[in-house]
Amino acid sequence: MSIDIKFDGPYAILTLNRPEARNALQFAMIEAMSYTLDQVARSGARALIVTGAGPKSFCAGADITELMDRSLMAQRQGAQLGQRTFDKLAKLPIPSVAVIHGYAFGGGLELAMACTFRIATVHCRMGLPEIKLGLIPGYGGTQRLPRLIGEARALEMVMSGRTVEAIEAERWGLVNRVVADGDPVELGKTFLSEFIGYSRCASQFARNAVVRGMETTLDAGLEIEADLSTLAYQTADAAEGMRAFLDKRTPEFKDA
Repeated sequence: MSIDIKFDGPYAILTLNRPEARNALQFAMIEAMSYTLDQVARSGARALIVTGAGPKSFCAGADITELMDRSLMAQRQGAQLGQRTFDKLAKLPIPSVAVIHGYAFGGGLELAMACTFRIATVHCRMGLPEIKLGLIPGYGGTQRLPRLIGEARALEMVMSGRTVEAIEAERWGLVNRVVADGDPVELGKTFLSEFIGYSRCASQFARNAVVRGMETTLDAGLEIEADLSTLAYQTADAAEGMRAFLDKRTPEFKDA
């Protein structure tokens, strides 16, 4: 199996395990990833780490040999499979982080962009080079990239296919943080440790408010915030959090 899943305490760890091909994505891998994400959603994990096996690459993109000589319908079905799977990742009820090391190109960067967060080791490189093959991104790249870095910079990357290094990616907002080289899983755990100690209810409400608000007007977004804020007050975790504050103690959230 080229998709490995491991559970370690509060963390689920999804690894693309095809290092001999720099973890290039095959359609069977994307299908397996979809089932694996369902498993993660049903688990008690509080955060997901996504990484690639081996020292050379997070994910070098789609396996080009699989893209040759396919019918029009097969090509569209392949794009829809990638979009559905990555959208499932984007909508997980827990935060996720892509730990990018080595290369993240094409479908690999699209996978990373579907995560809640992205961290990059200092020497990594990323891009959407499909234009160099006479193609365009098909797994959400043309939609998620401008939402992360703005239309002008997204068009620059998509229409030139140029590679972006870690420091520039951080400056543009493509990655949250640049970190020193190290074990990707441990880097992911360190980053996510800032998010897993809070109420899962509040975490979901906060994320939904931001994501849904970005897709509408400010006035509509404020309505979304008011609704979700009101819901948050109704949870047992909110009562526990406020009481713990007054009692000067650490809250014991129950995700309820």
